[in-house]
Amino acid sequence: MSVVASPDGAGGIDAPQVGDHLALDLLNTEARYQGHVMDFWTTGEAVHRWLVRQGVATSDARVEILADLLVRGRALRVAVREAIAARKAGGPVAVDILNDYLQAYETSPLLQRDDTGAMVLVRMPRGDATASLLGPVAEAAAELLVEGDFALVRQCEHPDCILWFYDRTKSHKRRWCSMAQCGNRHKATLYRERKNMPSPT
Repeated sequence: MSVVASPDGAGGIDAPQVGDHLALDLLNTEARYQGHVMDFWTTGEAVHRWLVRQGVATSDARVEILADLLVRGRALRVAVREAIAARKAGGPVAVDILNDYLQAYETSPLLQRDDTGAMVLVRMPRGDATASLLGPVAEAAAELLVEGDFALVRQCEHPDCILWFYDRTKSHKRRWCSMAQCGNRHKATLYRERKNMPSPT
């Protein structure tokens, strides 16, 4: 299956946010479109925009880190995908690459006041700029691997979809990344099949 670049410059299409977990939305920065895997991360700027959209980075980023951000972001995505797939399958999870990202994400506590004036303790990144940007994503992936209920970590059931999600529905029967997309495509397929069935004689 070939990987194609997203139409990043034409209309600024964003990666779908259907994972209901930061680590799964990381995996969903690649999606299948017309038989090809589409990579929404084609530049460091695209990775940075995604991090801002996820609420783990601010809108300002130094130009010199953006090329490094693309390479390291994609490598993190590969490591997280392999770890989640292995954990879902019940196999051994390779942790070394993910640990490299976690160890590079250095933080220190800082006492601040929030908007109401109350005291809050926050953790401020202290490592290099790229590690500081990707660290929260690596940490979210590690927390999912340790604390997540992997019976609820699923891939969309549509055969043409590769998106992941955490099923937070009350019944835990979610099957599709999105009812509006893959759920409706499935219904349309079933309708066409029923319509083309030969009538009983």
